Amino acid sequence: MDLRDYLRMARRNWILITSLTLAGLLVGGTATALTAPTYTSKAELFVSIQNSGSVQELQQGNTFSQARVQSYVKTVSTPVVLQPAIDALGLDESSADLSKRVKATADLNTVLISITASDKSPVQAAAIAQAVANSLVTAVETLESPKTGGTSPVGLSIITPAQAPTSPSAPNARNNLLLGLVVGLALGVAASITRSLLDNRIRGEADLRHVTDAPLLGGISFDSAATKQPLLTQTGSQSPRAESFRQLRTNLQFTNVTGHAKTVLVTSSLPGEGKSTTATNLAIAMAEAGQSVCLIDGDLRRPMVNEYLGLDRSAGLTTALVGNADINDLLQPWGEDNLFVLTSGQIPPNPSELLGSVEMKNLLERLESVFDAVIIDAPPLLPVTDAAVLAQNVGGVVLVVSVQKATQHEVQKSMGALTLVNANLLGIVLNRLPLKGPDAYGYGYYGSIESTTKNRTQRPEVPTHVRDTSSTPSPRTAQRFPASKMDDIVRG
Repeated sequence: MDLRDYLRMARRNWILITSLTLAGLLVGGTATALTAPTYTSKAELFVSIQNSGSVQELQQGNTFSQARVQSYVKTVSTPVVLQPAIDALGLDESSADLSKRVKATADLNTVLISITASDKSPVQAAAIAQAVANSLVTAVETLESPKTGGTSPVGLSIITPAQAPTSPSAPNARNNLLLGLVVGLALGVAASITRSLLDNRIRGEADLRHVTDAPLLGGISFDSAATKQPLLTQTGSQSPRAESFRQLRTNLQFTNVTGHAKTVLVTSSLPGEGKSTTATNLAIAMAEAGQSVCLIDGDLRRPMVNEYLGLDRSAGLTTALVGNADINDLLQPWGEDNLFVLTSGQIPPNPSELLGSVEMKNLLERLESVFDAVIIDAPPLLPVTDAAVLAQNVGGVVLVVSVQKATQHEVQKSMGALTLVNANLLGIVLNRLPLKGPDAYGYGYYGSIESTTKNRTQRPEVPTHVRDTSSTPSPRTAQRFPASKMDDIVRG
């Protein structure tokens, strides 16, 4: 992973990272609020050597005192020093317990000893520190006194008496909050990295590139209203969703500059990825561009095109394949553009056999000779073999991948299924991409955005050679198919 991957990961998981960071701050603040305040008082002592005052004796005494200081520091935690302090203050605890709240330190190359004592009461903390300091002075004098009698050559003097502190030494709110912030942030980053490594769903083009280098024909932006209004004609002409399908139409034309792929199969890895809406809207977008388009509902298991377009599917593709009706009687015109729809017909018991039959191949050849483009909505690749069988008889395949749903493994298996039948993969369409964020698919467009919650009341002017000049058809009114093209289909 490079820096861009980490930045993308952070943008994807910013809610998780922010939540854990705030949780760390909350824990730090809570710990500070629930911890009883502790006060610390300090007393300082100076270690001196009794001598005559000559320079040599002063140097020797200084070296001697520095060597003894560390021993005195260790002595502070012993009962010899602590027990007299306990007795003097009347404390109800042992010297072992008191040693946990008393600490002695000394800086190197100095003869200064610092004694600190902690307690919940500032006055008691100062009293303990002062009592321990006084006890240390007495203990050193006793320990260093010559056995033959006389005064101790070492003397300790209190140079800074202990005073009651005005503010608690613990808890340290600033340190606790900073620690909670750092720990929470670290946990958030670790959780986001773990989540990214374990989650192999396709979230955008970067994830798609981990699986395949196939061209990205376009990205369909997510629209919450698309569930109830899935058609291109039901959204604003300059909305991001409408622009998505126009971009897809344009990119598909560039991938098919030779014109060999007149029949395009639209499929996906699993159901529910939006292949049917993509196929339907792609056909509508191509028809709006002036092309004659035939949309075939090739999903003979869960047909959806007729529901989107409001057409009857009682007779359609299966009717033509079994020879019960002529295709001229089955094509249903839709809209004001040159778009004709062949619905699925009755659901058969053997969809794979029908789609892979010679009759299906001949039907596609007849339609290719008449229409500029033939779009087929096919079943998903992984649950059934229908799409793989049908992919052998079409000019190209478009794979729809739904972000946040399809996994890298599923897309990889779908690519393998297409490769196995030598299908011509034109490219991939990422569906339901977010409008904002690291995986957004942006579009530049001009003009005001029309409302996405109402149908367009005006349609572009239809060319005179396509439009029926006698009347203006509604989107679901039958439109006469050009006689010359009808004759071509009849002749087959």
